[in-house]
Amino acid sequence: MDPEEPIYVDTPIVACDGGGGALGHPKVFLKFDEEAEVVCPYCSKRYLLNPDAPIASHGH
Repeated sequence: MDPEEPIYVDTPIVACDGGGGALGHPKVFLKFDEEAEVVCPYCSKRYLLNPDAPIASHGH
């Protein structure tokens, strides 16, 4: 089984709801910290931060 292709994003916080409408999962907000990849704990979708995306502020 091939792993699902990662989703490339330009923002330091991404929302994931599984993408299945009523068949999805509760919306969660995933934040990129030091890593350029985050994985949704519900559906295991992988999100990668584009290399030229603005760097997240670590003030909060």
